[in-house]
Amino acid sequence: MSARVGIVFGSTSDEPTMRAACDVLDRFGVGFEMEAMSAHRQPERVREYVTAAEERGIEVLIAGAGMAAHLPGVVAAMTPLPVIGVPLSGGFPDGMDALLSCVQMPPGVPVATVAVDGAKNAGLLAVQILAVADADLRKGLHELKARLAEGQKL
Repeated sequence: MSARVGIVFGSTSDEPTMRAACDVLDRFGVGFEMEAMSAHRQPERVREYVTAAEERGIEVLIAGAGMAAHLPGVVAAMTPLPVIGVPLSGGFPDGMDALLSCVQMPPGVPVATVAVDGAKNAGLLAVQILAVADADLRKGLHELKARLAEGQKL
């Protein structure tokens, strides 16, 4: 299964939280790739990854970061692909710094942002974006919404 979603995060310590996005993508059969890279410590690596993503078949990027949370904005600045930011807890106070960093983007550099530690919703939003042009994914989303309406959990 080729990767359609790229998942990046600032530190290997963020991986357990970001795995929730992987679980959702797996559930829908959406291929993904995942890698830790820091906007501050590895800016060239981030640039290389992001600028080649579209060529590799990536259609949506998910970027998780804590504290100053620059990674989602840096990623969004380098690509026309949709970027979903996942603010991660750990900073002051309880991830609010990361949340504000993700949502306060300048015009022309949008980052769709989910809740603090909301990687599960980031994965689901990526599926919804892909489903605009993928009838099978859209069908799966209709089925999920019906199950949720019946009280089942995601």
